[in-house]
Amino acid sequence: MSLRFFKAASMAVITALGLAACGGGDDDNDDEVALTRATAFGSVEGMNEASANGTVSWKGIPFAKPPVGALRWRAPVDPDRWTTTRSANQYGNACVQYGRIYGPGANNRHDATIGTTLNQAVGSEDCLYLNIWRPANNNENLPVVVFIHGGSNVSGYTADPVYEGANLANKANAVVVTVNYRLGIFGFLNLPQLKTGDVREDSGNFALLDNIKALEFVNRNIANFGGDPGNVTIMGQSAGAIDVWALMTSPLMVNASPRLFHRVMPMSGGLSLASNLPAGSLPTLNTAASALAQGNALLQQQLIVNGRATDVTSANTYLTTQSNGDMAAFLRQRTPAELLSTLLTRLAPLGLSGSGPIPDGTVLPVDPVAAIGNGNYVKVPVLASNTRDEAKLFPTFLALSPALGGRSGRLVTDAQLFNTQFNYNPDAAPTVTLAQWIPAQYLPVTTPVTGFNAATDLLNRIFFIASRDNILNALKTQQADVWYYQFDWDEEAAPWNDIYGAAHAFDLPFVFGNFGPSLFSNVIGGTANRAGRLDLSAAMMDSVGAFARNGNPNNPSLGVTWPTWPSKLLFDATKTAKAIRVQ
Repeated sequence: MSLRFFKAASMAVITALGLAACGGGDDDNDDEVALTRATAFGSVEGMNEASANGTVSWKGIPFAKPPVGALRWRAPVDPDRWTTTRSANQYGNACVQYGRIYGPGANNRHDATIGTTLNQAVGSEDCLYLNIWRPANNNENLPVVVFIHGGSNVSGYTADPVYEGANLANKANAVVVTVNYRLGIFGFLNLPQLKTGDVREDSGNFALLDNIKALEFVNRNIANFGGDPGNVTIMGQSAGAIDVWALMTSPLMVNASPRLFHRVMPMSGGLSLASNLPAGSLPTLNTAASALAQGNALLQQQLIVNGRATDVTSANTYLTTQSNGDMAAFLRQRTPAELLSTLLTRLAPLGLSGSGPIPDGTVLPVDPVAAIGNGNYVKVPVLASNTRDEAKLFPTFLALSPALGGRSGRLVTDAQLFNTQFNYNPDAAPTVTLAQWIPAQYLPVTTPVTGFNAATDLLNRIFFIASRDNILNALKTQQADVWYYQFDWDEEAAPWNDIYGAAHAFDLPFVFGNFGPSLFSNVIGGTANRAGRLDLSAAMMDSVGAFARNGNPNNPSLGVTWPTWPSKLLFDATKTAKAIRVQ
């Protein structure tokens, strides 16, 4: 059956279902919206949430077969077809990861178990699912926004309540899609013993291949949910922004037909090698050689843990007696908990526990910024951003260098941080002090050079801002339609306004219109700043909608004209109203 015939038949079924639900009439009647929609793999039934948030949603739709067993560390493949209508009212599993303060904990949601599962294996390898929200009407050809979550490419999950897509879909009048993808050593692994001759798989970029697979699903199916497959924006934050940049520069996407995305919105991320940046900067992309060092160390250390070797030398000797297939099977037989334990206890002390895109030359260019400079990328409108105080989310990084202070900028443990913020009441008298949270050497926070603000500003410049300037300036040599915003909002109740200010990830609740519950909801929230928060959030969602529709974020709610990079739009608010200006 041709794809054209399938799409026509699917739309006929959808039309029939919609008419059966109400017998025709006003398009804005919530009862008319068909909950059952066809995909290439089977039908799914969603939920009408119009009375709560003005949308219809479908959660937990598989876009690939579970990458388990022999499919671990393989490119994603189409899911098995289903013949009966599949319920789509529950998020799919988080991808397997070790527990961090950002979740998901033991239950695939934001709850108290996050504080009790830190550094333990959580999630599942059966995790390649996506979620869809659309306004509760029958409008078609809506712009599509596909969101790739952050989490250092080692953690994160679409069921995080800050990523719930209803408010953004409703305010932006768009179809919003959120995507799970493989994480950490399950998503990025460069290891000779896993290579099969398939150049995509041999890249080790399984997570990027997952995101491409999700975009292929969107291209093939989103029209059945009212979206326009010819107008797709990929938006990602932090590691998700790194992955968006990677997709923009991927030769697979440059050569894709049809094109799978048409605008990009990378929030707080970059894709610069150390060689692209001024001396002393921190790169946002590591080399393929560093990824290979991690892969080799994982196998060596796992052999030691399992008693097949006693040290690295004997592990390497053992490897000369084993076939690649035997070693691939050995690693695939290890449980996620075993592998993550080895990562955290043996690779982390070697500085080999991180993850991210691997510049292999096939899935990702060896030098993505150079590829942009040469015009070898997907040339589409860009809306990039950072928060003003990115580095205040990473105060432990101040220990990396004497120039930064040489000591962690946070006194509390991850467990203490999570439990404090999980139970915090922003409308009550403060129960946290700066002295409990930040070491004395960084206080007062406003002290020039040595204060917390100065130290985190320096970290921000050598990490986020260096990569920002590198990639945006390369883009501007190739295209004019590059916009940029800086998120300046810092109206948290004291002392959180000094601890976090406009920290990394703090713009996410504003972009999605979700202020609770989440890791930072009790820090950001409170009645005192509510009016300003909501006013700013509305303008930011309007801007996402305008960019998704037109490839240009300008819209009346801004009150100013947003010029292109290197000019910046500053998103800010007082406690009572938005305060947006151009810089």
